[in-house]
Amino acid sequence: MENLMKNTSLRTEGLSKAWGGFKANSDITLNFLPGSRHALIGPNGAGKTTFINLLTGTFPPSAGSVFLGDDNITTLRPHERVRRGITRTYQINTLFNGMTVLASVVLAISERKGLGYVWYRTVSSEQAVVDEAMALLDSLKLTDEANQLTSRLAYGKQRLVEIALALATRPIVLLLDEPAAGIPSAESKELFEIIAQLPKDVTIVFIEHDMDLVFRFAERITVLVGGSVLVEGTPNEIASNQRVKEVYLGEAAHE
Repeated sequence: MENLMKNTSLRTEGLSKAWGGFKANSDITLNFLPGSRHALIGPNGAGKTTFINLLTGTFPPSAGSVFLGDDNITTLRPHERVRRGITRTYQINTLFNGMTVLASVVLAISERKGLGYVWYRTVSSEQAVVDEAMALLDSLKLTDEANQLTSRLAYGKQRLVEIALALATRPIVLLLDEPAAGIPSAESKELFEIIAQLPKDVTIVFIEHDMDLVFRFAERITVLVGGSVLVEGTPNEIASNQRVKEVYLGEAAHE
């Protein structure tokens, strides 16, 4: 167990969630390696988003535990987990639509630094915050959009801004819930190419239905079916698994 903790950024033990007789997640034990790109796939209703909500503290588990490194964070609230290093994005983006891209990222960085709601008064004297924000935008190829309102950006760019806001918290683990949802195929591939270039000190766990993207960018894949882990492995192992083909990949190929 000691070696497992040293080689883990995030792990779960017997994590379960039930509402009455409905079991959304059942006995999920997973280990996410530091710096890995780990995909969660499965049919609709497989419990993928519920699992992310358990990792972030949005839902309390019915049973089981969540560990960040060797720290048990099962009882921590969502904002406390963000401070510890777990940040997420959502299927539907949540942005500051009345603000520019740069101002939005500056606000997120200011919150992390404890400047809070006085950011607009202190930012002129906090050039380091602006420099950090611009460096982050540059890493996501958003420099040209820095002074545009987020509400006026193309949807794919908005998803990148949401990732920028998540990265502004300096996460250890970044959870992406269908980052390519609603984005045209060409743009989604560009989005994932940028995600793939994020620093390797950030563990990325993502939900995605586009199997081309999953098999192109994931290093490990976990298949959830009926709220439980069906199988976990490398992309090659998952692609050749007959049971996965029967319960999911065959269906996904026809979506």
